Amino acid sequence: MKKRYSIPLIIILISAICVVLARTCKPFADFYAGHVFPYISAPFVFLSGLLPFSLGEIMIVLGIALVVIGIPLMIILVIFKKNVRDKIALNSLCISLWVLAFVTMTESFNCFMLYGCTPFSEKYFESKQHPSSELVSLYSILIDKTNELSKQVPRDENGSFELTTDFQEECRNAMKKASEKYPRLSGYYPKAKPILFSYIMSQTNTSGIYFPFSMEANYNDDMVKTNIPEVVCHEYAHLKGFIQEDEANFVSFTATCLSDNPEIQYSGYLSALEYVHNQIYENNIESGYELTQNISQEVRNDWFRFMPENYWEENQEKEIIKTETVSTVSESVSDTTLKANGVEEGIEKYSRMVDLLLDYYFPPEE
Repeated sequence: MKKRYSIPLIIILISAICVVLARTCKPFADFYAGHVFPYISAPFVFLSGLLPFSLGEIMIVLGIALVVIGIPLMIILVIFKKNVRDKIALNSLCISLWVLAFVTMTESFNCFMLYGCTPFSEKYFESKQHPSSELVSLYSILIDKTNELSKQVPRDENGSFELTTDFQEECRNAMKKASEKYPRLSGYYPKAKPILFSYIMSQTNTSGIYFPFSMEANYNDDMVKTNIPEVVCHEYAHLKGFIQEDEANFVSFTATCLSDNPEIQYSGYLSALEYVHNQIYENNIESGYELTQNISQEVRNDWFRFMPENYWEENQEKEIIKTETVSTVSESVSDTTLKANGVEEGIEKYSRMVDLLLDYYFPPEE
């Protein structure tokens, strides 16, 4: 009887200790990420990858059902089943402890510990201060390349990008090419999975999600298809232990650029262009403004688009909670979670993608 309660408590304690060690000792976190995590994650990734649906999504639905149905049911049984009241309470406690132990263990070993690793920029680049002139030059480079690719990809009758390639296979091939530069990316990649409840993801402004408890790469199947290759590669980066959002963004950019397929490349360059464009205007770098005029009409048809036109009107019947409310709560939770994991900038961390791009294109002179 005691083991039913002590074992999950021990698992929770060990998980917490490992997270603290990873946060306070970078060599420990780096060793774990490079030499332990690949062997822990590989069986999870392979087994969950055998399923055609998102196991993580099913687990979340079951978890919600357990709370919504299980708690009221337990209360009713405790009230009316007086003869077995203690047994019901103890069994409920046991189930709760084991669920908590599973969530704590998977979140700790497949996510939280990885936040303590040496930052990507310190491990692979010699970082430096970049003048605004380099940001403008980067803007010009990305505009030219995105314009070039925009002429090579298929388009619909409205002139918008169409994803016609087998992006699952192409993205996996792209990640394998990126692993030649960054060995931690080597290994098996499952198919990325579309989320059944993609409308809820859309309400939270989420394009992709990594489930540490099922080790899956998932994407919002409702968003415009221009985003899908970049998002899939981003989630693949999480599967390999690059848990920081800016790092996953950069890995995704590197992978998509190495692809032989212009549709995959276009998705990556378009995303990078949006990040740099935002930095140009947020920092009032006027020398970059005139470059915006060089962006082709094809690119303008595709960039800064998340959902298809009329998406919200056509799917209004799916709204259970107001989208504004869901979006606000989701952003707050994401910001709090990042800060709790040592990312002081919170959700602003996404914009540091530009720093990595600048380090990549303009390394320090030797």
